[in-house]
Amino acid sequence: MAKRNSKAGKGVFGDPALPVAGAYPKSKRRQWLAAAGVLALIALILAASDALLDRRALISNGPLSSAHANLGNDCAACHTPFGEVEDAACQSCHERAGDELGVYSFAAHYLYRTTDFQRVVPSPEETSCAGCHTEHGGRHASITHVPDNRCESCHGFSSFADGHPDFDALAGDHGALEFAHAHHVAEVMDFHGLAGIEDACLACHRPQADGRSFEPLEFERHCGACHLTTSVRTEPLPIAAASDEPGVETLEMIQQRGGPAARWAYFVNPNEFRQLGGAVVKGPLYHEDPWVLENLRQIRRRLYPQARLADLLQTTADVPPDELPTLYREASAQLREAALSLRGRPEAEVQSELARIDAALDHLERRLEDPFAPVDETRFVLDLGPRNPELEEGEAEALEELATRLAGPCLQCHRLENATVARVRADQRVLGRAEFDHRAHVVQLGCLDCHTKIPIAELLEAGDPPLTSEVDRAAIQNLPSQDRCLDCHTPRLAADTCGTCHLFHPDPTRRANLRRPGAAAEGADDAEAVEEPQA
Repeated sequence: MAKRNSKAGKGVFGDPALPVAGAYPKSKRRQWLAAAGVLALIALILAASDALLDRRALISNGPLSSAHANLGNDCAACHTPFGEVEDAACQSCHERAGDELGVYSFAAHYLYRTTDFQRVVPSPEETSCAGCHTEHGGRHASITHVPDNRCESCHGFSSFADGHPDFDALAGDHGALEFAHAHHVAEVMDFHGLAGIEDACLACHRPQADGRSFEPLEFERHCGACHLTTSVRTEPLPIAAASDEPGVETLEMIQQRGGPAARWAYFVNPNEFRQLGGAVVKGPLYHEDPWVLENLRQIRRRLYPQARLADLLQTTADVPPDELPTLYREASAQLREAALSLRGRPEAEVQSELARIDAALDHLERRLEDPFAPVDETRFVLDLGPRNPELEEGEAEALEELATRLAGPCLQCHRLENATVARVRADQRVLGRAEFDHRAHVVQLGCLDCHTKIPIAELLEAGDPPLTSEVDRAAIQNLPSQDRCLDCHTPRLAADTCGTCHLFHPDPTRRANLRRPGAAAEGADDAEAVEEPQA
């Protein structure tokens, strides 16, 4: 140890009495600062050389995936200075330009899964894009693969087999259509000479080209061979103003009344109408017969004069919130059809009004191209409100009875509500919050192996299946139970991850806009300021 020597400053060290310099030892704090300065200088030199050589290898967590390989030398394209990757950086390339909601956003996910626009509210708890799609895993990494625990952090159940709720089938027609599967299966098998039940199923439920799902049902293709044949006609119906009771308008009366909505009346065969004194008979009848629908509209206008845009529809306006654009498309088509009869009018005010209507309809139809764009649901009111208070006593009931008689042949299959044909969904989607691929399952299972809610085979064996049955109705969603899927989808057999059946983003096909990010839209549309058309 050092021995104190007052003459030598700090003394001597050890037995040989080695002298110790007066400046030794230095402060430890100063030593640490000096070492840190040297290390910082070395790191700065290395980082500068890395940047000058345009490699960035020393400040990167690893190579990017092949999809982002072209961004490998441009950290600022994604990262903020000394920060994380913000959603705006991802959306600048992947989000469709002009999309108000944003397909690649949490707001879109909420709407896609709940159809509730009230939930489209930003929240500080939302996970960022980079929170699920992690980068710098190498060229062969798949950043679109998201582990289940990212979904479980919000949804609260651990796996498909442990706590997953049973399937949420979308609402059916609620009795809007009188239809019995077993009866029609028997008829189709006999008509086409088929031996198997599944062949009869596929005679109507025709697969789409890719085999994933099925084409919507169409009357002309699936029903017209048996229903509304040339011998079907209405009963004799009283003509309006020919007696004190409510009546229908003849073809001549509709032509004389005219108006944009009556353009079809000039193309109907007048020989399809036969007058018997103060009554008229229409035959043959067609599906969506324009004469029947026009007279139903006139009856409805007397019963519910405040129907607004819903008056343009041929059927009721009761659709789920996510299908509201369907109603707007129907109303838009009706308005365009009505405008056709005004194209040849020379008056300047008529042409000016047509230009305004066209601009408004163009704006509306562009909005409808985005299936997740908010629409004004107040334009279509499900409840038509009270009946016209100016109707005399018993007149409303007489009008309802006339509507029932007018639509009599239609009511063999359809139901009438407020003088309007109840809406039938041609494409009854099920599993509204999941994706299903029939193509991947039919190689192992048949239709009746899964769709067992309606006992078609048992009803056929009993003979002469009825047209109406509590166990065989159109409103029954013939959807298999979750237990049927769990026969195969387990951790040891078929995939059972969240991503197997569910999508986070509403439309994965919309990965990028056709214009380069940041490019200005060519030909900006002035119609954006035009309001949607009023009734």
